[in-house]
Amino acid sequence: MANKINILMVCGAGLGSSFACQMSVEDVLQKLGVEANLDHCDISSAASMHPDIILTAMNFKTQFEKFSIDEVKTRIIYLKNIVSKAEIEEKLSPILKEKGLLSDD
Repeated sequence: MANKINILMVCGAGLGSSFACQMSVEDVLQKLGVEANLDHCDISSAASMHPDIILTAMNFKTQFEKFSIDEVKTRIIYLKNIVSKAEIEEKLSPILKEKGLLSDD
């Protein structure tokens, strides 16, 4: 079995909204049949964790742009609504396909 992809949900404090986002991501991945390692944290911890994908709220974009995150290794997805399964699926699916975890049906 291939290594699971690591997906990190990030919010300001690393508690409420990132955990809510993680639950929505779990549902989307289950629907898509993709297995992943999921975690959530605060924005200051995110830069040192090197996940494959980061999902975070649009309002944290300026903070992420200050970090030196290698966006080739770590893709960052900015969400308008971090619990919207439709938005998560729409923005996550192309990256999962690109990484060979999702087939074009």
